[in-house]
Amino acid sequence: MQPVRQKDKLAMNGRRPGAVTGGRQRGRRGRGHLRRRPGHAVLAALLVVAAASGCAAEAGDTGTGQGAKLQAGQPGAPADAPAAGALGTRAAQAERAKLAQAARAVAAKKWGLASTPLAPPAPPAVKPHITTRKGFEVEGQDDSLPPVFTTVPTKDKVVFLTMDDGDDKDPELLKMMSELNIPYSAFLSDYLVRDNYTYFKDAEARGVTLNNHTLNHRYMPGLSYEEQKREICDQQNIIEKQFGKRPRLFRPPYGNYNTDTLKIAKSCGITAVPLWAEEAFPDHMEWREEDLDLHPGDIILTHFRGKKDWKGSMPDLIRSVMKTVTDKGYAVARLEDYV
Repeated sequence: MQPVRQKDKLAMNGRRPGAVTGGRQRGRRGRGHLRRRPGHAVLAALLVVAAASGCAAEAGDTGTGQGAKLQAGQPGAPADAPAAGALGTRAAQAERAKLAQAARAVAAKKWGLASTPLAPPAPPAVKPHITTRKGFEVEGQDDSLPPVFTTVPTKDKVVFLTMDDGDDKDPELLKMMSELNIPYSAFLSDYLVRDNYTYFKDAEARGVTLNNHTLNHRYMPGLSYEEQKREICDQQNIIEKQFGKRPRLFRPPYGNYNTDTLKIAKSCGITAVPLWAEEAFPDHMEWREEDLDLHPGDIILTHFRGKKDWKGSMPDLIRSVMKTVTDKGYAVARLEDYV
């Protein structure tokens, strides 16, 4: 049986209590075009700020969520990072945070963003307790199964950007997200990734966490127990072998799952099943909630896709989603710092 490749709207029709609003508009192009400022001016500004930021990194900066390196996927220091007193004075940390945000502002102009992305706060010292969202339970649900959720419980005005599948492997996306220092988490299906593991090794080196989205992107409730086990656990093994780390997070294709799915995922080392509250496209956003708005801790879904599917590139997508996020006063934080 060939892997199912359905369009994204089906994903939003997975297990959830409310209807999705905002239908797809296929004929429109993503907002904005890849605009570049004159090379010498941008390069000079980046070098000046990066030099200062580099010194800060060597000192062990956490600042407003900056890790040891200014790179995509790791804007927040790990939850077990040293206390602030071991990293220098608050004034020094504030100065390093200011320099890091200045670098982000330069990158935002280079990549044609409408405004500079906001810096996320430092990650929580203790990760929030997450439970399965009401209406997303399975038969025999109990606390032993990985929780299924669309929003992380937090008061921080942050959202989390996640990308699924792995079809489009745009090198410009890697450069853009690194220079902007915007974190995102990948959920990979091997049948789309295996032709270019190197691309995702590069993403991982830049701080992106690589998570499980099954081998072949099949509809989980329609499979037998053994078939589901192969889809989930074999993908765990492949990611560990290719990228050196076994995932903790799993997202079932289309957001569909049953009791077997969660039991198998747990048996393979999965601790949480993040779904999504919004889905981003280059020209619009689709919302799960009726208020059509972002909320603290919301998880945003999008995909590794490009012009052949969307008539818009991955950079077009980032410009669009970041305009929505920033205009509403939110920063993008690293999902794994909270889950």
